[in-house]
Amino acid sequence: MTDSIEFYCSSPSLKECPKPEIPEFAFIGRSNVGKSSLINLLANRKGLAKTSGTPGKTRLINFFMVNPPALSPASPQQKEPSLQYSWFLVDLPGYGFAKISKEQRSAFEGIIRNYLEKRETLAMTFVLVDSRLEPQKSDIGFINWLGEHEIPFVLLFTKTDKLTKQELSVRLQSYKKTLSGFWDELPNIIPVSAVTRSGRDVVLKTIENILKEIRLG
Repeated sequence: MTDSIEFYCSSPSLKECPKPEIPEFAFIGRSNVGKSSLINLLANRKGLAKTSGTPGKTRLINFFMVNPPALSPASPQQKEPSLQYSWFLVDLPGYGFAKISKEQRSAFEGIIRNYLEKRETLAMTFVLVDSRLEPQKSDIGFINWLGEHEIPFVLLFTKTDKLTKQELSVRLQSYKKTLSGFWDELPNIIPVSAVTRSGRDVVLKTIENILKEIRLG
């Protein structure tokens, strides 16, 4: 699924994003949730997405091209069709407690909303939440906003290596209980860890299945 991946571009706004021609899978979460580490895990490459100890460093929409067109099923180099279709992994600015001004935060939130609401090639949004924490107001608010705008998403529980199986189970149940107060049908939740690499295959399989549906549709 990520045999070939490379940085494509950074865009300060929806208007300056690449032409909407291939499926996009966006990743977003509160500052310091481990988004860059997860992207590097999915890409199986250290340093692709820059990690930092300073929350809120991602302030642009960053596009990573997965399986560039030269390796797509249309390539004459390939004897048979393949599931290795081209797609963009999109790293969105975080939200939450980034140490920035209210004006800057409002601008970034506007960029995020514009992209999520209007990007026609957005196939799925992966929302990262820290598995070690009780449900956070900013996370729940963002999740409910996605639901109100009918934007498909999957929840990724990050940093699960910091918890025992029992602790993780308790956190999952707590989150599901909180969400059940707003949702009739709970969103899909995938526990992941950039340290143990758990959940990587499940996330990539989820993307693969969506790409299949797009091709068949």
